[in-house]
Amino acid sequence: MIHRRTLGRTSWQISEIGYGAWGLGGNQWRGHVEGDALAALKRALELGLNFVDTALAYNEGHSEQLIAKTLKETGAKPYVATKVPPKNRIWPAQPGIGLDDVFPYDYVVESTETSLKNLGVETLDLQQFHVWNPEWIGRDEWKKAIEDLKKAGKVRFWGISINDHQPDSALEACRTGLIDTVQVIYNVFDQSPEKNLFPLCQELNIGVLARVPLDEGALTGAITPESEFDPAEFRAWYFRGNHKQLVYDKVNLLVADLKSAGVDETLAETALRFCISHPAVTTVIPGMRKIRNVEQNMAVSEKGVLPAPVLEILRRHAWEKNFYS
Repeated sequence: MIHRRTLGRTSWQISEIGYGAWGLGGNQWRGHVEGDALAALKRALELGLNFVDTALAYNEGHSEQLIAKTLKETGAKPYVATKVPPKNRIWPAQPGIGLDDVFPYDYVVESTETSLKNLGVETLDLQQFHVWNPEWIGRDEWKKAIEDLKKAGKVRFWGISINDHQPDSALEACRTGLIDTVQVIYNVFDQSPEKNLFPLCQELNIGVLARVPLDEGALTGAITPESEFDPAEFRAWYFRGNHKQLVYDKVNLLVADLKSAGVDETLAETALRFCISHPAVTTVIPGMRKIRNVEQNMAVSEKGVLPAPVLEILRRHAWEKNFYS
């Protein structure tokens, strides 16, 4: 039985384990058959998952279209979140680049209309800005886009997908009252949202979507110095240079500590349970492109939060890094 939590002030009860659909779109993620990924999504929905996170940028809408097709075939009605890509296609948002180059009003409206068409719906459950720059806080255009699209019935709730390893960049935006959810990198290695972002979200009743819970695969324990990826795939870039060796060494230390404490489960299970152990987190959204991954990850919710001694071990393994830069 998968447990559910309230997504901030939306009142939605969503599954603790959600579905991250970046990989479903293909393109930047390789090594899977589209049919297998769709079967994995269907299995997740069968098991009670009711939150799917996608984006217009995931293979130029292909992920959204596949989700729409799957929901039509299955009759499932999960909450679906998507995102407005930056107009200049630069991730993350860069300092000094103005709102006009990234999220001009008409472009935000146009992107929302495209996602509505791709998903085959009249209203988006949750729309998110796919990058964020705190320099935009004083501009009215992004605020007007949120208000107008809600008023028109095109978007129910609005969020920000926060830049990689920059949880504090959205604090002021959260305080505007216009932001209902934040999506942020949160995992055993990057625990930085706990300092300022999570307490603010709890204070303001903002839902938290924890992304990259397995650090792009590093926290599955499957990455070794010999691991190879399709050169065109995102992970080939993420684990470039000496990154595989660094990850391998860090993970071995982590696994050794957990083993000495008598922890008897896979590293991936522990990593996902770490995320749902924080009360600010509403759902964690791993990518799941195979049925076995779905079944393993969904079972984590039943196991529940980690005991305090295990959390203390994991606290010691926080790692300040940025493989995205």
